[in-house]
Amino acid sequence: MRLKDIPIKRGVLTMDISESQSPFVVVYSQGKARITYLPEHGETKVVTHQGKVKRIKFDEGEEF
Repeated sequence: MRLKDIPIKRGVLTMDISESQSPFVVVYSQGKARITYLPEHGETKVVTHQGKVKRIKFDEGEEF
């Protein structure tokens, strides 16, 4: 699974980004936070329904 949970303690979201070399996004919805790294070539879409995140879609490609 590409999405990884980020723990939230006492309403505070803490994460160490000093070692990350890749671009990433953090998505927060319904009291949960998750991180995912973006593909080198492609699109990442966040799909919502009634104000809640339902899924994250990845559409990757590779140059020929």
